[in-house]
Amino acid sequence: MLSPYKFYQHFYTVPDTDVIRFMKTLTFLSLEEIAEMEIEMGKTDYLVNSIQKRLAEEVTRFVHGEEGLEQAMKATEVMRPGSGTKLDWKTIEQIAGDVPSCTLCHDKVMNLSLMELSVTTGLMESKSAARRLLKQGGLYLNNCRIDDEGKKIEFDDIVDGKILLLSAGKKNKVLVRVS
Repeated sequence: MLSPYKFYQHFYTVPDTDVIRFMKTLTFLSLEEIAEMEIEMGKTDYLVNSIQKRLAEEVTRFVHGEEGLEQAMKATEVMRPGSGTKLDWKTIEQIAGDVPSCTLCHDKVMNLSLMELSVTTGLMESKSAARRLLKQGGLYLNNCRIDDEGKKIEFDDIVDGKILLLSAGKKNKVLVRVS
């Protein structure tokens, strides 16, 4: 069994080649509506992944209910690097089982460089890899892109005094619980 977030993400990432077939077999949408979606996919102004989003919503609502869908969509928004969403530890904790996580002592985290934290948590293999990613604009702390190579973790970086969310690009994340 998958959490609502993981379940939603599974269907959200279905390839274009499979999405229409899944819509036909896994949803209760009419075949006419699905045919219209298939036509939309062929247009030049098609919004990428919009049909996958609809598939994920329909199937998640059916399996996990409206509340599960809301949780999945909120978690998806929270987990998206660069999103303007205000993070809160309760929402992040809901998806904690779906992303790698670790617990570090408050004293060990404070004033630690983001480069070192990225390696300590296993997000990055080395400081040089973290530095390269940072220079390419792909290193995030709590969904905010970090451009400063000398960035150190401060008290205000710890969400609700309990948690940090590190991201390397869009998909690689580590949740750091601060104890």
